[in-house]
Amino acid sequence: MTGIDPGRLDVMLARERAAWTAARPKAVALRERARRSQLHGTPQHWIHQFPPPVPLVVDRAAGARLYDTDGHEYADFGLAGTAALWGHNHPAVVAAVREQVDRGSVTLWSSEDHVWVTEELHRRFGLPFWQFAVSATDANRFALTLARAATGRRRVVVFNHAYHGSVDESLADSVGVEFNDVDALDQALAARDVAAVLAEPVMTNGGAVIHPRPGFHAALRDLTRRTGTLLILDETQTIPAGPGGCTGELGLEPDLITMGKCLAGGIPAGVYGMTDEVAAAATRYTESGDGGLGSTMASGPLAVRAMRAVLGDVMTDATYAHMKRLAVRYANDVTTVIAKHDLPWHVGRLGGRVSYAFMPEPPHSASQMYPPVGVSVREALWLYLANRGIVLNGMSGAALMSPMTVESDVERHGVLFAEAISELCDHG
Repeated sequence: MTGIDPGRLDVMLARERAAWTAARPKAVALRERARRSQLHGTPQHWIHQFPPPVPLVVDRAAGARLYDTDGHEYADFGLAGTAALWGHNHPAVVAAVREQVDRGSVTLWSSEDHVWVTEELHRRFGLPFWQFAVSATDANRFALTLARAATGRRRVVVFNHAYHGSVDESLADSVGVEFNDVDALDQALAARDVAAVLAEPVMTNGGAVIHPRPGFHAALRDLTRRTGTLLILDETQTIPAGPGGCTGELGLEPDLITMGKCLAGGIPAGVYGMTDEVAAAATRYTESGDGGLGSTMASGPLAVRAMRAVLGDVMTDATYAHMKRLAVRYANDVTTVIAKHDLPWHVGRLGGRVSYAFMPEPPHSASQMYPPVGVSVREALWLYLANRGIVLNGMSGAALMSPMTVESDVERHGVLFAEAISELCDHG
């Protein structure tokens, strides 16, 4: 990779891997024990693909910090891939959950909280009707089911390398096109046999923030309307953009919206919203039986009370102003270092989310990120930072700011990032 000395990279990787393992004997022992009952010795199989040679074993999480079983403390910028976007124990969420535990966690009946939450979602995102799910994966699954029921069509268009959870429904009868490619989208919809386009309004996977080109969303909306195709926007990863997600920030008009992860402050939850027209079709579809929508644990009072706390007390303008201010500083720190060493990298930001990718210009589609470039560099940077108390997203290296993130941690990241890059660069 241009600007990075391969020998220095090898030295850093070997040193940081060894240092990580040597300083975590309890984690090493637990990993060996876990191998007897878990795939790869991890509770979710993909954790073993994260950078540390021995997974981070968390003893407790508080604010925007993690504390491991070997006594180490970390500033957490990974925040569970947005699931902990508001911090690990935001006071408003903790108080709401504690109160609701004594009042019952699941009933299969409705409460005033359910109505308050759906009214607030309507206010923020513009869609009038909402239903609850257990996760964003389920929300996407149910949205696709409704789109097929409403249109009588089977096919779905998704954007290449997008991730919408473990949704088999987005794979069967699906067509992949490149994000920002209006011509390809036009061709995919021309036969008028596509039920829905399922899209992130801004793509966030693969170690980059991939913004829509000017006019792309207008073209996407025009094409879907002209071909009778429903537009589903998955806001799960784009909520850091603002209190109304990208839908609010960009003034978008989807037929359905799906969300999950951070919405209940750490309690599993998801929601999907729809227009009047889709709601009418959904009402007919669910007139008798459940139509394959919902689950026993969806809309449990515990999760919904947490959603009310998040929407009412956490997802405020002040919260987003704090997150964006810190994200701007974080991005500026990284940009300054990249420019100092004349590295062909760029930094992308979406509200409180920051990613840097190992290419000179921001990509216009996720396919430009594959095959991945700079995997060893990202691993070395992750380990260098983590060994010194800074944890980024284990899969992409992205950073998230929360309302509980403090500026001194952002400053500390900037110092350490500069030190690591200076060590790696052949002219450093």
